[in-house]
Amino acid sequence: MAILLLAVFRPTVAAPRPTDEDRPLNLVWITAEDMSPWLGCYGDDTVPTPSIDRLATEGVRYTNAFATTPVCAPSRSTLITGCWATEIGSMHMRTGKPSGAALARDPAAYEGIPNYEAVPPPAVRCFPELLRARGWYCTNRSKTDYQFVAPATTWDRSGGRAHWRGRPDPDQPFFAVFNLGVTHESGTFPARKPTAKTCDPATVTVPPYLPDTATARADIARTYDNVAALDRQVGGLLSELEQAGLLEHTVVMFFSDHGVGLPRGKRCVYDSGTRVPLIVRWPQALDRRGVDDRVVSFVDFAPTALSICGVAPPAWMSGAAFAGTHAEPGPGLAFIHADRMDSVRDRTRAVTDGRHRYVRNLVPGRPRLYNVAYAENISMMRDVHALRASGHATADQWQLVDPTKPDEEFYDLVADPHEVENLIDDPAQRARIDAMRIELDAWMDRTRDLGLIEDEGAMVRDRLWNGASRKPRTAAAIPSVETGSDGRAVTVTCPTPGATLGHRREGETAWTPVTGPIPIDDAGEIIELLAHRIGFESRRIRWSFPPDADTTRHADAP
Repeated sequence: MAILLLAVFRPTVAAPRPTDEDRPLNLVWITAEDMSPWLGCYGDDTVPTPSIDRLATEGVRYTNAFATTPVCAPSRSTLITGCWATEIGSMHMRTGKPSGAALARDPAAYEGIPNYEAVPPPAVRCFPELLRARGWYCTNRSKTDYQFVAPATTWDRSGGRAHWRGRPDPDQPFFAVFNLGVTHESGTFPARKPTAKTCDPATVTVPPYLPDTATARADIARTYDNVAALDRQVGGLLSELEQAGLLEHTVVMFFSDHGVGLPRGKRCVYDSGTRVPLIVRWPQALDRRGVDDRVVSFVDFAPTALSICGVAPPAWMSGAAFAGTHAEPGPGLAFIHADRMDSVRDRTRAVTDGRHRYVRNLVPGRPRLYNVAYAENISMMRDVHALRASGHATADQWQLVDPTKPDEEFYDLVADPHEVENLIDDPAQRARIDAMRIELDAWMDRTRDLGLIEDEGAMVRDRLWNGASRKPRTAAAIPSVETGSDGRAVTVTCPTPGATLGHRREGETAWTPVTGPIPIDDAGEIIELLAHRIGFESRRIRWSFPPDADTTRHADAP
């Protein structure tokens, strides 16, 4: 074979232990699912949320934070890379994982769509890998769902047991993600065991766009019950940091992955589907508290995470850090996209400045409320269908019942917080609408919006796979062994542009990112090398050192 095999190596020598004064900050992300800002600190006291309210009191509460799309997997691809989903091909919900409910309803629902992953430009990395390369211990408990398989070098540990407590050195800085799924849309399904009852359905406010029925009130109340349960979980995570004496050296970011998982919330580009709670609690010695009204978007979260840890965000990230040592002013706008939802093909683009929202429906012949099989499990959907059939919907319920969408929509959230009065033809709004049209056009052009390609299969083959008919495969890593004054070291390369490189010794579970020449142990050892370009099939090689030993072998590892 043309590829010669391979040398093995050790992690580079650890840096000297930092003092308390120069030790970098830890960072914890607490992420909720399918949750709008239904919290006491945002003015909603329907259920008690003392732990999250405490975060707001002791930190900065952001009033204009937005998901880039009103559904989870495309949002997560942006959160982990700092790139727009429409730039890297992750905008459709989902890539590579057809909905079982949709297929049961229509076996041909995904016809013409191959099993694929998003393919970012070669320079792009999952940002925790950048922190790991600089000494952070990075964990994820436990959801990934990035629209691509994350390289194994992304996390020190990912899964149900992943925790910052697992780091080998108690002084090592850490970045830890805790994904709390109790508020997920499925938490309202009748088949799911309910959380402790906290909310009386009679006390909830029913948005004017929903039918005010007993079932709708019960679903909203159950959603609030789940918010209260989430708050208790957040309290537990804060207690762990306090008991370990780490809370005052840790930044805690709390947010949700998009808006509420109820009809005309999740999957819709309005505030109900895209405005999210965001709170950043800083160590009290830094004295950073208050309310921040700047517009921030999920595309800003990866650069902000790096900035909080003192790492400069790379140029390929599309957003701007809004906190930390590398913070910079943002554009004052949040751009939003909604594309295929499970098997339902649609395309909407929107932009908001926090008060106004301009919406462009690129497939206006389809209804606003997606007929997604999974969402039919929500009990109130029966009342929505009955409302449609009755012909007695109110003027505020047009988005639920109209069989088509207007080409454009425009809303003033101060005058109309539920976004039910479309002002697109209001002469008083003409200048603002025209300006937001221009901004949206510029964003779609700047990001080379892949969602605008009508044929998803053609988009995958032509743009993500560069004309190939199947998912590309990463080439194997290639080592180069050199002998210097400090002994032997190995440099690892890969012919595939943009491939992430990792290594681990036999018996180790975590992959270490390759960041430079790595010392080799002449005593002999068995090592694995990983090469993985995001969106491609990965390649692993198992190798014995020294290469002239009888045990030397070269094979693709499983």
